[in-house]
Amino acid sequence: MLTRRTFTSMATASAALVAAPALRAQAKLEKTKVSIAVGGKAAFYYLPLTITEQLGYFKAEGLDVEISDFAGGSRALQAVVGGSADVCSGAFEHTINLQAKNQFFQSFVLQGRAPQIAVGVSTKNMPAYQSIADLRGKKIGVSAPGSSTNMVANLVLSRGGLKASDVSYVGVGVAAGALTALRSGQIDAISNTDPVMTMLEQKGDVKIISDTRTLKGTQDVFGGPMPAACLYAPMDFVGKHPNTCQALANAIVRALKWLQTAGPGDIIKTVPEAYLLGDRALYLASFDKVRESISTDGIVPEAGPKTALTAITSFDTSVKAERIDLSKIYTNDFARRAKERFKA
Repeated sequence: MLTRRTFTSMATASAALVAAPALRAQAKLEKTKVSIAVGGKAAFYYLPLTITEQLGYFKAEGLDVEISDFAGGSRALQAVVGGSADVCSGAFEHTINLQAKNQFFQSFVLQGRAPQIAVGVSTKNMPAYQSIADLRGKKIGVSAPGSSTNMVANLVLSRGGLKASDVSYVGVGVAAGALTALRSGQIDAISNTDPVMTMLEQKGDVKIISDTRTLKGTQDVFGGPMPAACLYAPMDFVGKHPNTCQALANAIVRALKWLQTAGPGDIIKTVPEAYLLGDRALYLASFDKVRESISTDGIVPEAGPKTALTAITSFDTSVKAERIDLSKIYTNDFARRAKERFKA
């Protein structure tokens, strides 16, 4: 016999079942509004981030993402450390530098599998350049002091017998300002990303002395695979917001898959006009040069973290290899799930 109480209980249960999917959908993300700090968004180094944003892949995951662009990766990192941004789109090796200072950050999806950074000397200021030793006392332009462009320059100097203190570093950004600084003679050499480096190279403004824009070049400079741009955040954030981090990883991996088959026309149509720096042909020539350095699936290669640690400790004595726990600086769990979902 169906009593009123039983009927009421059943009705309540049915209503709960109907509401459950909606509740689940709302509870899915611990945080829907996410702020990402990036240093030099116009660079190809961060192309996957730009593609993800422009094609609406963050929104498709239920995320409302605000991206703040800074002059270089070190500035973007400061924003996350200071709490004004949740996640950093930055260089993988920053997670090592941070751990050396007892700050635990974790990479959870990779955007680049090569640093895409080239070092070149000015053909105007240093026409007689012979070796690294010639850079002593010179001004080297980097995106921002402490950024990955600075790190690669330090590595190149150390291999040539110079210390960072033997030169002066000047922050020039990764866009038009970098081109102007080199061409006007304000700096003697430059460590930067594309499209800036290809533009300087093709116009004969620089002589390239070190190049990590290809997988082979990266192997030559670092001696192994070198993870580059990634999304990383405080371990505490990753631990408390696993669904949000999964959504971010999903969006990035979807963009990485899109980039695998995108043609030149697709890229031009998708990136903001200002990123082309007034020369579409050169922009696309740059893209061809760095295409293979973009991650295909968001996963950090197994040997990558060790390569990064070896590179940093070769010139930075404040980082002690034995004190770094590489298992804590990254996780591939989110990227693996995203890869499976999008068949990347």
